[in-house]
Amino acid sequence: MTSSIAIAGAGFAGAVLARELAGSGRFSVTVFEERDHVAGNCHTSRDPETGVMVHHYGPHIFNTDREDVWGYVNGFSEFAPYVNRVKAHTARGVFSLPVNLLTINQFFGERFSPREAAEFVATLGDASIDEAQSFEEQALKFLGRDLYENFFYGYTKKQWGVEPSRLPASILKRLPVRFNYDDNYYNTRYQGIPVDGYTAIVEKILDVPGIEVRLRERFESGMNSQFDHVFFSGPMDGYFDYQFGRLQYRSLVFERFDEVGDFQGNAVINYCEEQVPWTRIAEHKHFTPWETHERTVCFREYSRLTSEGDVPYYPLRLTDDKDLLARYIELAEAEDRVSFIGRLGTYRYLDMHVVIGESLDLAAGCLSTPMEEWPTFSMSPF
Repeated sequence: MTSSIAIAGAGFAGAVLARELAGSGRFSVTVFEERDHVAGNCHTSRDPETGVMVHHYGPHIFNTDREDVWGYVNGFSEFAPYVNRVKAHTARGVFSLPVNLLTINQFFGERFSPREAAEFVATLGDASIDEAQSFEEQALKFLGRDLYENFFYGYTKKQWGVEPSRLPASILKRLPVRFNYDDNYYNTRYQGIPVDGYTAIVEKILDVPGIEVRLRERFESGMNSQFDHVFFSGPMDGYFDYQFGRLQYRSLVFERFDEVGDFQGNAVINYCEEQVPWTRIAEHKHFTPWETHERTVCFREYSRLTSEGDVPYYPLRLTDDKDLLARYIELAEAEDRVSFIGRLGTYRYLDMHVVIGESLDLAAGCLSTPMEEWPTFSMSPF
């Protein structure tokens, strides 16, 4: 006899978990998705007017160091090699990101070698900062004020909606400084983009016996009794009807415009000046350089605090949020036969490869553990 499982959300977190559980033959899985498509914020589709593959909720470049995760997604789609080369539009010109040897030499008008550049940047840092407590202190400690203010201050303030001095130092650690000419935005082992888009992958993941997908249908906590176990990938505070208030997320707004030919010559350009209202412009045909299109689709991207009705993208996790989160975690741990998964369910900033890896790990644990011992959170050990 199979056990019945409900999964709220048809993004990668829910889809991977659904397939692994259903594939065992021990579970029947119902996936609820309130949108009219699967793949969550990774949703892609071919634009009918231009033929360009559009990333509807912002650009996604797949990258990971986990061989099993890379092998997993390649089992559902051909991935074309892709290197994300981001540019920074600043008051002093356009430069490569992450900050690298070319950026440093162009910005300061020098011809440094790697060793000379490292020594020079070391003189720019604020030596009075011992252990950086904020994003701003981290930047000033390692980059100095000139690089910080031109490349990071304005962009970060627009992206997060608060002064960088209020953000944790860990955020900047995702943007390393390189003393060579490597302008690959990522330093992971495996990088690429699926030739047929991400939605096609998720559709294939979910296309196995034992899985029922219900689009345009929202899972409500009152439906728990209909299932033996529930995996919830929506906002944790939403599951509890926001009874303590709302956790703070940032949301993104996309302003589309079409052009003929090539608009900016690159997939992503960050606009680092505070007075420019958008954070970046993405030109989507550059995410498929193996294709040719006469017209081009671009999106100006704006960041704002999520309000009711907005799509939540990433958590702020400021001090007040962490205090509120602790109260919701206490409620979650008191729930019976419910697990919270994914970016929204665990209130963490997660890239899609991390989400897939956690779902694979969670599924393996669930398949080898009695249901009553399944964890409350996807990142929790068994």
